[in-house]
Amino acid sequence: MWRSRTNRDRKTVVCIACGESVLRADAREYDKEGNRWDRHGKEFEHLCKECYRELCHQPREDLESLLLGIEQDGLARDEFLDRYFAAVEKRYGSAEERDR
Repeated sequence: MWRSRTNRDRKTVVCIACGESVLRADAREYDKEGNRWDRHGKEFEHLCKECYRELCHQPREDLESLLLGIEQDGLARDEFLDRYFAAVEKRYGSAEERDR
């Protein structure tokens, strides 16, 4: 027979956002790849429910590739943001174009 899942959820995990220790049952899994259903070979990080609620839950399909395309060691924050806005505008058009 299958064992009860209740024992597994008595373990504590640390929220990656606030650092609080919470019961696993009181936490949400976070997968930086955005696909928590593909579980093979992954170790998940966790968020407490309060921090999880504060996350943006919008799709982020192309975000990682866009960020990797502009990322560079030692890049100043202002330069990174300039590159980010230019890459978004190139890929999706300007905000003014999208609002039309």
